[in-house]
Amino acid sequence: MFVGRKRELEKLETLYRSDRFEFVVVFGRRRVGKTRLITEFCKKKRTVFFPALESNAEANLDGFSRALSPVITPDLPHAPVFRSFRDVLETVGTLAREERLILAIDEYPWLAESEPGFSSLLQTFIDHEFKATRLFLILCGSSTSFMETQVLGRESPLFGRRTAQFRVLPFDYLEAAEFHPGWTAKEKALIYGVTGGVPLYLEHFHPEKTPEDNIRANFLDPNSFLFEEPANLLKQELREPRTYNAILGAIAGGASRLNEIATRSGCESGLCSRYLAVLMELGILRKERPLFEKSSRKTIYSIEDPLFRFWYRFIPENLTMIMAFRTEGVFERGILPFLPTYMGPIFERMCAQYLLHSPDALPFPLKETGRWWGTDPKTRTQEEIDIVGVSQDGSRVLFAECNYTSEQVGVGVLERLRSRSRLLRVAGEPFYMLFAKDGFSEQLRRENFGGNVRLLTLEDLYQR
Repeated sequence: MFVGRKRELEKLETLYRSDRFEFVVVFGRRRVGKTRLITEFCKKKRTVFFPALESNAEANLDGFSRALSPVITPDLPHAPVFRSFRDVLETVGTLAREERLILAIDEYPWLAESEPGFSSLLQTFIDHEFKATRLFLILCGSSTSFMETQVLGRESPLFGRRTAQFRVLPFDYLEAAEFHPGWTAKEKALIYGVTGGVPLYLEHFHPEKTPEDNIRANFLDPNSFLFEEPANLLKQELREPRTYNAILGAIAGGASRLNEIATRSGCESGLCSRYLAVLMELGILRKERPLFEKSSRKTIYSIEDPLFRFWYRFIPENLTMIMAFRTEGVFERGILPFLPTYMGPIFERMCAQYLLHSPDALPFPLKETGRWWGTDPKTRTQEEIDIVGVSQDGSRVLFAECNYTSEQVGVGVLERLRSRSRLLRVAGEPFYMLFAKDGFSEQLRRENFGGNVRLLTLEDLYQR
């Protein structure tokens, strides 16, 4: 079953109907469904699909030849033999001259690294051969940095030649919910908080099981796919996974500033900064500072990828019991009591997505949003606002609180948000939003807000 990606498929189909040369670049982190998107689009279309190999040029040339075989000689048992990549591209151009043909090269960075001159060769064919054909060329890659610099970047031979690009991201919370339509809002939110909307991870959560049983099966069994996933991804992408593992462990343990992370992980600050940059490039970490704050002194780091965040939060401290297959009670004692706190930042992310994708969420469009934290000069206490947003014309300012506790939110929470909002000293009429997992007190719901307060529950976020 194929889920989501409606916008991407519609755009690809529009490009396909142009019936002229198109060059589409598809990229994004591993596991987000890039290949699945391409194969879904290519269904019932004349296609050459070549998954490049992490090998040498000879192996990739042989693989490319085999990929062409069903189109060139569909009735022969053996693939044609090409002497060079030039011969391959010449054949592709001939096949696409009179009839629409899709050429999709998956994991393009592996091909380009095995044959360093391939991008320049492809540029030559695009400029002098392919533009006169009906070829639909797709280059796909999981190495985001390579695709951005070596395919889309100004220094690339292919710069300026693509006709469209798709950065494939994990699903948002609403798209992720399509995998488990029969679950409650709380159940859907929890699994989004564990998987981060990554399609491959969502597929491991069976709809006939409860979310709790799915977590047990996927994380408390050392033989399961997701139990090994963070370690496997680090090994695939990085040369020194031990150091990165220590850094992630330090952040999961509460370190958020560069010096704290370096100290706890035993890594020198200069090197640690570079390691953090790599993890951000992979989408595992994020760096942020309070909205409107220009100084870098308040910069903090956190684990952006929910699967990594869940694993590093709960698995290491229970690892001995898990590896001994003595997991009775591990979920009940070591995970379940801490899930509301764990889900707090996830709920904030969901609320931010709601504001971004729901045109009726606010009476004004937003120009920018972010978190804010700082010190109250009167009480000398640290204060935080979950979401702050500024309208496009600067005349309105949004202040939002996202509450994932099991208690109903009362008037005191709204008054505290109003008090904190005055610490920012920003121009613009304030507008307040409260998001709550379990709803609001009767007193708060009876309040007359004068049109500048909105209350939304978790259930409301899942209403389309």
